[in-house]
Amino acid sequence: MSSPLLILVFVFSYMPLYGWIYSFYDYKAGRDLFSTDFVGLKNFKMMFTDHYAVTNILRVMKNTLGMSFLGIVTSVFPMIFAILLSEIRNLRFRKTIQTLVTIPNFISWVLVYSIAYAMFSTNDGLLNRILINNGIRDEGINFLASGNHVWLTMLGYGIWKGLGWGAIIYIAALTNIDAEQYEAARIDGAGRLKMTWHITIPGLLPTFFVLLLLSIGNLLNNGMEQYFVFQNAMNKDSIEVLDLYVYNQGMVGYDYSFATAVGMLKSVVSVLLLFFANFLSKITRGESVM
Repeated sequence: MSSPLLILVFVFSYMPLYGWIYSFYDYKAGRDLFSTDFVGLKNFKMMFTDHYAVTNILRVMKNTLGMSFLGIVTSVFPMIFAILLSEIRNLRFRKTIQTLVTIPNFISWVLVYSIAYAMFSTNDGLLNRILINNGIRDEGINFLASGNHVWLTMLGYGIWKGLGWGAIIYIAALTNIDAEQYEAARIDGAGRLKMTWHITIPGLLPTFFVLLLLSIGNLLNNGMEQYFVFQNAMNKDSIEVLDLYVYNQGMVGYDYSFATAVGMLKSVVSVLLLFFANFLSKITRGESVM
């Protein structure tokens, strides 16, 4: 019964690993792989010995880890949103709020950039129009082409897009909390705040820690779509994460072999982080996550 699933996993998750062989050749687009020079570990050595490559990898690692760390710190927001949502007694109003907050998850990052452009562009952006028309500024601020605070703005877009979707798991976890606990607390005179603190939050913490540990395991996998559409010449140094760096090296710089080597390094580090997260889970919760 599980054979189709295993076949899909093999085809889409393991067969692409064959592409790692490109990192051992000096591959040029349009040529047969095995007609190009075999360079062995040259591309891997370059990541640690070439000054230009080392500087760039350290820069993108700083961006990757910085924005991933901000994402982990704010990973508590979906749980808080789910708790606040559960406190709304009017069911229709609660469903409306949940739907409105979940919709942005289904919007592509290209459309998110279009919305951001309409809001923050220098000439026609809504915010700059308000500032100029009210005499607060003489000319518009180029928010989208600024590298200042770009980590926080990327975090803001990510929270706006994923908050409702991330809360769904916690909303499901809320239904598993025994209602008799609330009833017993209510009989003992506990208010809504005390019931939230002593029953709801402890009931959600196991789910929170599992998701937190998985986030640690995916510390380097923060994707590239968001950063690709928002990158420009002014903010590229601050916004280029590891996935986007691999794309730029391979598809823009045509250095496919080096890009593959960097991608392999990311995969190896991610696997090590996953085992580290699993180790932390065994220590803190006494349970393994895999």
